[in-house]
Amino acid sequence: MGENDLFSNQELKKMIVPLFLEQLLVMFVGLADTLVISYAGESAVSGVSLVNQFNTIFIYLFTALASGGAVVISQYIGRQDTDLAGESASQLLMFSFGFSVLLGAAVLLGNEAMLCRLFGKVEQPVMEACITYLRISAYSYPALAVYNAGAAVYRSLGKTNVTMYLSVVSNVINVIGNVIGVFVFRAGVAGVAWPSFIARVFSAVAITFLCFREKNRVVYRGKWIFSWHGSLMKSILNVAVPNGIENGIFQLVKVALSSMVALFGTYQIAANGVAQSIWSLAALAGVAMGPVFITVIGQCMGTGNTEAAEYHFKKLTKLTLFVSAVWNLLVSILTPVFLHFYSLSPETKRLVVWLVLIHNVFNAAFYPFSGALSNGLRAAGDVKFTMYVSVVSTVAVRLLLSYLLGITLQMGVIGIALAMVCDWVVRAALFIWRERTGKWKTFQVIKQ
Repeated sequence: MGENDLFSNQELKKMIVPLFLEQLLVMFVGLADTLVISYAGESAVSGVSLVNQFNTIFIYLFTALASGGAVVISQYIGRQDTDLAGESASQLLMFSFGFSVLLGAAVLLGNEAMLCRLFGKVEQPVMEACITYLRISAYSYPALAVYNAGAAVYRSLGKTNVTMYLSVVSNVINVIGNVIGVFVFRAGVAGVAWPSFIARVFSAVAITFLCFREKNRVVYRGKWIFSWHGSLMKSILNVAVPNGIENGIFQLVKVALSSMVALFGTYQIAANGVAQSIWSLAALAGVAMGPVFITVIGQCMGTGNTEAAEYHFKKLTKLTLFVSAVWNLLVSILTPVFLHFYSLSPETKRLVVWLVLIHNVFNAAFYPFSGALSNGLRAAGDVKFTMYVSVVSTVAVRLLLSYLLGITLQMGVIGIALAMVCDWVVRAALFIWRERTGKWKTFQVIKQ
C-alpha cells in the first residue's frame, strides 16, 4: 500500500461485496413480495403500490438523516476520536427515533385525509386497502429510522457484512410472514403489512443491540443518547438536510414522470414498467458503491489527509466504472432471457430492449460520476453544491426534457429515458469538474 492508500483492495472488497449482495437480496425479495401480494387481490395490490409511493418519501428522509450521520461518524473515525464518533452515533439514534415518532404520529392522525387528497379518485376497496397498509406502515417508521441509524454506524466502520446478514434474516421473516398472512390467515393487506412491521422491528432491535457492544470501536451509550449535543447534531443536519431536500425533489419529479408515462398508451406503459424493474437491477453496482465513497472519503477527510482522499476518489471511481460496466453488460445480455417470463407482445418486448440498452450504456459510463462520486463530495462536506446541481438537473433536464422529448416531440417513453440519461451526463460533468477543482478539500464537517 502507498502512503495515501489508506484502504487496501481487500478492505474495499469486504465493504463492497456485502453491500452489493444486500441490494440484490432486497430486490429479489421485493419481487417475491409482489408475487405473494398479488394473491391477496387486485385491491390489495393497488393499495400497497400506491402507499409505497407515499412511504418512499419517509424512507428517503430517514436515509438522508442516516447518511448525514455516516459522514460525521466516518470523519471522527478517521480522526481516531472514537468517543465523539460514538456520541455522534448516539445523537443520531436519539434524533432519528424522535423524528420518526413525530412523523408516524402525524400520519396516524391524518392518514385518511392525506390519502383522500392524494388518491381521492380510487375505488373504495382500494382506498380501504391504502388506509390499512399506511396505518400499519406508520407504526414501523421508528423501527426503520432506528435501523438506518445503526446501519450508518456499521457502514462507517466498514463492517457492511453485518447489515447484509441482518438484511437476509429480516427479508426471510418478511417473505415467510407474507405467505402466512395471505395464504394461512387470509388477512389481505394486513397480512402483508404486519410481517414488514415485524421484520423492521427485528432489524432495529438487532442493530441497536450490536451498536451497544463494547468491543466495537464506536458504541452507543445511554448518557449520550439521553442528552443533547447541539454542535454534533448541527454537523449531522448540515449534511442530512440538503440530502433530504435533494431526494424529496427527486421523488416529486418521479411522480410527475409517472403521470406523463400514463399518457402514452398501454404498450408503452407496460414496456416502461418492465424496463424499470430491469433498470433497478442494472443500477445495483453504482448504488452499492455510494456508501463506500462515504466511508472511505469521510475517514480520509477526518484524518485531514486530503491527498489520501483525492487518491481514493480516483481509485474508487475507476473501480465503480469497471464494476458498473461489467454488471450492466451482464444485465443487458440477460434481458432477452428475462423477457421470456413476461407475457408481452413482440412490439412491447422490442421497446423494453431499447429502453434497457439506453439505460445500461449510460448507467455504466456516467452514473459512477453522477451517483457514487457525488456521495464522496458529500462525505467531504460539499453538500450544498451537490444539492443545487441535483435539484436543478432533476427539474431543468430530467423533467423539462422529458416533456419536450416525450410529449412535444412524441417520442414517448424513449424520450423520457433519453431525458433521464441526459440528467446523468449533466450531473457527471459538473461533479467531475467539482472534484478536479479541489474545492471540496476546503470544507469542514467536524470541529478540529
